[in-house]
Amino acid sequence: MTLRTDDLFACALNDAQAICGADEAGRGPLAGAVYAAAVMLGEPIEGLNDSKKLSAKTRERLSAEIKTKARAWCIASASVEEIDELNILQASLLAMTRAVEGLSEHADWVWVDGNHFPKLLVQKGYAGRALIGGDAIEPAISAASILAKVARDADCDRLDALYPQYGFAQHKGYPTAVHLAALRAHGVCPEHRRTYAPVRKILESKTETKSEAKSEAKSEAKSEAKSEAKSEAKSEAKLEAKLETTAETTAETTAETTAQFTC
Repeated sequence: MTLRTDDLFACALNDAQAICGADEAGRGPLAGAVYAAAVMLGEPIEGLNDSKKLSAKTRERLSAEIKTKARAWCIASASVEEIDELNILQASLLAMTRAVEGLSEHADWVWVDGNHFPKLLVQKGYAGRALIGGDAIEPAISAASILAKVARDADCDRLDALYPQYGFAQHKGYPTAVHLAALRAHGVCPEHRRTYAPVRKILESKTETKSEAKSEAKSEAKSEAKSEAKSEAKSEAKLEAKLETTAETTAETTAETTAQFTC
């Protein structure tokens, strides 16, 4: 009998002794790395849920508890440069792959939040599945979402210290009115994701402004050159006229003097 794909997955899951959950944090922000975590739970932890449904204080408390009680855990990230190079989806999957691979124990089964299971994990021989809404229903994914979120928020606090004019500690890099206003006022910093539309528009606007400034400067330079040339031509004409007048006057004076001597 040939087993269906679903049956094969069920068998793999039933045989799994080490199950981990993986999730990411930070796909929507305009700045900073995207973070991911993988967690292999041990003893039960009360209060696990989708990190977005928990307060910052609760996330901090649970993060510490997860790190203490989990069988294994790992936090990883994909940089701003990788996000711009690969796109945010692929960078998120890369970060999750790094987190799973970074576990101190090999996972027999990997639950990934969302609808994309990293191809890199498949290529490396990991079994698992993507689970839509998994961060609210699978405890291991919930734990991973909490670790990833807390780690990313901490990184935003670090960015806030480096670039206080943007308010990263307040909006965590998301495109809030405050963040967009700061972008318009201060331009783009090295931690902004250049492929994201609001950031790209600022960069394009800056490029256009520079181009216009160059064009204006070039036009002004041409105008000044023309004006100088015209002024110089006038001066030369005046000088020539003056020289001609002087020459005529000199000739007349010489003629008069010669006439006097002749008389």
